[in-house]
Amino acid sequence: MRKKAHLLRAVKERVGCKMKDGTNEVNKPIIWFADEDFHDADEPYLPELYKESFYAWYEDARDLDACQHGVFSIYTRSASLYSTKPLNQHTMDSKQWDEAMIRLANQCMHSETYTVTLEENVQYSAVPIRRRKDNKVFAVFMYCVDVEHAIGKAELEVYAKHFRVHFYRVFEGVFVKEIMLQKTLVDKEASHRERLFLISKRLYDQIDAQSVVREMLHSLEELYQDSEIYLYLSQDHLEGDNRVRPLEFRNSSNDIVTEAFLEGKCCIDREQANHIRLAIPMNGKQAAYGVLCIEINREHWDESDLPAFMLIADTAGSAFENAKLYEQSNLLINELRIINEMTKRLNQSLRSREIFQYATTELLKIFNADYCCVLQLDRKRNEFKVRASNLESLLGKIYTNDYGFTGIVFRTKEALITSDYWNTQTVPSELMEDTNSRSLIGAPIFIDGEVAGVILVTHRQANYFSYDNFKLLQVVSTHIGLAVTNASLHAEMHKMIITDNLTNLHVRHYLDEQIQLKQRSDMQGSLILVDIDFFKNVNDTYGHQVGDRILIQVSSIIRTSIRNGDIAARWGGEELAIYLPNVPAVRAAQIAERIRMRVEQETNPTVTVSCGISEWDASHEKISVESLFYHADMALYESKKSGRNRINIG
Repeated sequence: MRKKAHLLRAVKERVGCKMKDGTNEVNKPIIWFADEDFHDADEPYLPELYKESFYAWYEDARDLDACQHGVFSIYTRSASLYSTKPLNQHTMDSKQWDEAMIRLANQCMHSETYTVTLEENVQYSAVPIRRRKDNKVFAVFMYCVDVEHAIGKAELEVYAKHFRVHFYRVFEGVFVKEIMLQKTLVDKEASHRERLFLISKRLYDQIDAQSVVREMLHSLEELYQDSEIYLYLSQDHLEGDNRVRPLEFRNSSNDIVTEAFLEGKCCIDREQANHIRLAIPMNGKQAAYGVLCIEINREHWDESDLPAFMLIADTAGSAFENAKLYEQSNLLINELRIINEMTKRLNQSLRSREIFQYATTELLKIFNADYCCVLQLDRKRNEFKVRASNLESLLGKIYTNDYGFTGIVFRTKEALITSDYWNTQTVPSELMEDTNSRSLIGAPIFIDGEVAGVILVTHRQANYFSYDNFKLLQVVSTHIGLAVTNASLHAEMHKMIITDNLTNLHVRHYLDEQIQLKQRSDMQGSLILVDIDFFKNVNDTYGHQVGDRILIQVSSIIRTSIRNGDIAARWGGEELAIYLPNVPAVRAAQIAERIRMRVEQETNPTVTVSCGISEWDASHEKISVESLFYHADMALYESKKSGRNRINIG
């Protein structure tokens, strides 16, 4: 590797250098490295070149007579000796030749000239071989032969020059090999970069996390077709894709997936016989989202591919994170839109029943749920009543404040989520059992900081609701609570406007409005005017407080003597009025008589009342509130004129 690095460095230094005529070598129609040479520092890396070039030369020259009769050798500056095989007809052994040649080589190396010796009728001759650039001796070319076949200096120098041609041919071949290797590496790197660029582009083109994961796995399978690729995700995983699996943390020491995720670095398992297993964390800027695991055949594994794997994993991590952020931003925008629309619609209604019904319908749409149930707390009875639900059998049902999931929400004042009710039946639930639901989210409805109701949303599929659904329901329940609060305040305000503070009966203008509405829709109706006899004497005798108490007692008797649909009001002073829809005057007289008797029996101090009754019928020519009151007032006047404590029909 050091030899290749040095020769590559020489190649780089050579490019762009000047020729003797001042022109750039690259412009010459010759091979640019023809004048290139090695240096003294390269000596430790040249033995292979000597050996290869020497035996290549011998293969080229072995048919020459000199090769048939003697032994050629080359001796290098690093004391390496390479020789041809001695022939059988020689009487000398190889050890004698080696020793003699080494002595001769050292003399020639020192003198840098042709050297020849005779030992035991054997000629040893040597010539120096010089570098082509600085003419410095780098080796000695030698020949050992019997005297009778000896060769001269000129012939030996020809053989030496022939060898030097072979040496530099091999030497230049190194450059060519290095250049081709570098070109191959550069082409491979360029191809790799292009592939990685395309993969990165395709990954960043995806706008949802599932597409990012699929694109990454598809790209890796295209690049490494003989490998098995899996992705272990710490959060979501793709349904139906067995390549994507949930990340499970194990204590096993050889679990490289867990190790890679926890330590945030690449882990490699080389213990398998035929495969190498890699685990690379898929990191984003905010967190680690999973681990990319690749199992590849050892024969096809190249350590240089590891950075590419890591780059793809990092790119996928960033793209996955961006897609997640995009999904979350869209989710938040959608949630804000839902909340805004719901708030508008909820605030448009001032009736709690409409609010609960609208909330049920919208929650089913928002969560794509199967069932929804809204319960309201009756504070007096301390029990919950189902006010709205798409399951009709539950409407109007009443439950204690400690029953089922409603009881848990009421007690803890917190939202809850259940992933699989069938496997974790912590409490009984009629809603879950009747609908065969498995997943549930629930949230409290707060009014003035206290639980006033509970929302329950269910689905038949296990693990259906996400944490985002859980959080959104809490936000929506808050707005529902505000809408219910507004409706309650409006109802209380309206009640105050139409209710007399002392008697707790309706006020006169409300009675007028209701009679007018009834006259438009009903066929008949009756009006009873009630006046407390000698009420002024009561005030003068007992005081106004007692007078007020008498008014309250009489009003209470009236409320308990009529139907829920009947309307009782304070007409003015000690006069009270009762409108009875769809009731004729005869029936109204019976009701008035019951009231008269109860007043006389139940008041303290005892008082009596006089009553005047009038009626209207659809057959009458003139139907009006004024006419109805006029006739009732005239009838009341007749009752008083006739001695009071009696009833008269006008």
